[in-house]
Formats: sequence, C-alpha cells, structure tokens
Amino acid sequence: MPEGHTLHRIAIDHFALLRGKPVGVSSPQGRFAASAALVDGNRLKNLEAYGKHLFYHWSNGMVGHVHLGLFGRFVVYRKHPQHAVPNVRMRLVVRKATIDLSGPTDCAIGTIDDRNRIVARLGPDPLRNDADPDQVFAAISRRVAPIGQLLLDQKVISGIGNVYRAEALFLNRIHPRRPGTAITRSQFDGLWATIVRMLQEGMAANRIVTLDADQFEIPTGVTRRGETTYVYHRDLCLLCGSPILTVGLGGRPCYYCPVDQPN
Repeated sequence: MPEGHTLHRIAIDHFALLRGKPVGVSSPQGRFAASAALVDGNRLKNLEAYGKHLFYHWSNGMVGHVHLGLFGRFVVYRKHPQHAVPNVRMRLVVRKATIDLSGPTDCAIGTIDDRNRIVARLGPDPLRNDADPDQVFAAISRRVAPIGQLLLDQKVISGIGNVYRAEALFLNRIHPRRPGTAITRSQFDGLWATIVRMLQEGMAANRIVTLDADQFEIPTGVTRRGETTYVYHRDLCLLCGSPILTVGLGGRPCYYCPVDQPN
C-alpha cells in the first residue's frame, strides 16, 4: 500500500494536469459509471491528499474519494491510450492527458460532508499544514499499545506505512514494542520531526530514501527494497552491522536493530 508521500505527490502531479479544465470522467470497467456521470464535464477545483486518501473537489460541489488500498494504481498517458483498458475503474480525460485508475479499495462520488466524515476518522497527516502534533502525542501517550502498532493506526496518525514506521523508530532509537505510554514528549517530538522530514523528502523525490546523503551514497535509478533504508528489509543494520530482527505489529512485520533500539 502506498505511503502518504505518494498520495501527496499524486495530488500535486495530477492536479497540474487537470486544474481548471473540463474533465471527462468515465468508467471503462462500468462499476463507477453512474457516479462518473455526476461529475463528467465539470472542472476540478482542487485535488486534496489526506493520509492515504485523495479527495477530488468538483465545480458542481461534488467530492470524489479514492483510497488505493493494496492494489490500486494510477497510469498517466500524455496521449490518449490507443488500446482498450477494460479494467479501469475511473478515467479522467483532458485534451493533453488521460489518467486511469485501476483496482482501488474505494472510488466514490459524494458531498463535502462525506469527505469530512472520512477525515474525522483519521489522525493528523504530517504533510498537511493543519496537522496538529499535540493531537498525535495525546493519542499515543494514553495508550499502552506498542508504538510500532500505533504508528500504523491511521486513526492516530495518517499516511505512515511500514517503511517509514521502521525507519523513523530506528533513527530515534525507539524499540517498536515500547508502549505508547512510555514515549516521552521529547522522544515524540524527535519522532514527529523525523516523520515530517522523511515524508517531505519522499514527496519531493517521489520515492522513499531515508539514508543521510552526507554519510551514504544514495543509489539512483530503480532500486531494490532495502537499498535506500537503514533497517527496513535489510539483513544487517547499516550502522552497526547487527542482524536485523522483525516483530509483527499492526499486521505487518516491523524491522528493527536490537542493538541500536534496545527494549
């Protein structure tokens, strides 16, 4: 599942293509056809990312919602596709571009109230200007659940996935099993600052790189998992060389270094 930086980058890139133009909205697959008709031909006023969610604000007041989930993906054509793509749930067309969405967990048209109800269930998104770290710390500090589990809970903090979770905890020397109630304010502030920085860098680079460029040579081009991280998907800790361990938290394995992140 893409992490929050990817959704924010999608919002920026796609809005640049669609902004202010009448957009043809259709559903080659057919499952979204009735909803597509509600906004077909309208102008896109805003494309907003919140955590792992996208919200399309249309000129007629309707709001589209997309959650990619595990299998959702966008394909952008700078020219209109010349071949049939029958599995496309939603197609957005302007004169010079076509954007196809396939396999999302959710793709729907609703109202601003529907958007607000979804956002109300989510924790703050570190990439948004309206993010309140005090709210996140309050949610973490009153729960005994492991911090590695809480960071994946989208009701606590939005947009964090498995990679950023492991890397942020490692860089702040916090064991993933440490209870939320044991996280001090200073530890949280360091964790929050790391998360914000990593997400911002990931959005700018359009890929996850958590390594310090002053210390390590950053691979370019296509990379394999673990080549641009300290502990995530590595066999050995990049800093101390200790074998990396994993612990299952939040339904996913969390990578950590038992030496640099003592329990």
